[in-house]
Amino acid sequence: MSTVGFVGAGRMGSAMVRRLVAADDHVNVLARSPEKSTVITELGATPVPDFAAVCADADAVVICVFTDQQVREVAAALASDLQPGAVLVIHTTGSPHTTEAIAARGVDVVDAAVSGGPHDIAAGRLTLFVGGSDAAVGRAKPVLSCYGDPIIHAGPPGAGQRVKLINNALFAAQIGLISAAAELGEQLGIPESTLLAALPHASAGGRALDSVARAGSAASFRAVVGEFLTKDVATVRATAAELGTGLGVLDAVIDVGLAPTGGSNTA
Repeated sequence: MSTVGFVGAGRMGSAMVRRLVAADDHVNVLARSPEKSTVITELGATPVPDFAAVCADADAVVICVFTDQQVREVAAALASDLQPGAVLVIHTTGSPHTTEAIAARGVDVVDAAVSGGPHDIAAGRLTLFVGGSDAAVGRAKPVLSCYGDPIIHAGPPGAGQRVKLINNALFAAQIGLISAAAELGEQLGIPESTLLAALPHASAGGRALDSVARAGSAASFRAVVGEFLTKDVATVRATAAELGTGLGVLDAVIDVGLAPTGGSNTA
C-alpha cells in the first residue's frame, strides 16, 4: 500500500482517485472547500487543507489541474514539502518546458500526459504518454498502473507532453477532415448522419470518426472537446514556434476542425 498525494480531483482526477483508493492506496487530496471535502470523502480518500498535508509521507504526488500555469504554481508550492524519494507526476497537458524546468530544479518528475476520458480511467485502460528518467518512471508506475494501460515511456522529462501534443494536433486535424467530408457529403446529397453511419465500417474509419459518429455530428463533438483541443493546439503551436518550426499541412486542417460551425475560421 502506497501513500499518494493528489491535487486536482476534478472530472479526470476524481476518477483516478477512485481507482487509487480501490487499489488500497492511502490518498490525500487537496480540498479547499467543505463541498470538495465531502466529495473527496465519498471517493474514499482523505481531504487535506494544504500542500504540506498533500505531501506528508507521500511516495508520489499527482497533479491533475487544467492549465500549464496552474501546474507551475502547484509545483512551486509543493517543492519544499515533497518527501525525499517522492516522485511528482503531472497529468495536465502543457508545455514540455514546464516539466523540464521542474526536473532541472532537482525534482524527480514524470510527465504522464493522458489520452482518454473518465470511462477509460474507470476501466483501467487510460493511455499514458510518459516522460522522465528510468528511475522516476519506475517509482511512478505502481501509481500509474492503477488506471493506466498502456503506459508508454517516450523519453526524458517533457517527452510525454511532446507525444501528447502531437497526438492532439493530429486528432484536431482528423476532426477537420471529417468536417470537410461532411460538407462534401451535403454537396453530393448525402446527409452527415448517413456518412457517420457508413464510414466507420470502411477504410476511412478510425477513433476520431468513431467519436464523431457517437456524438451525432462534427459540430456536436466539437462542442464537447473544443475547449480542451483549442488549449492543447495553442500549446503545440507555441512549442513548435519555440523550436523554429510549425505544424505544416496540419495547421490549415486543424483550423477547419476547431471552427465553431464547420469550415475554415481563417477566411
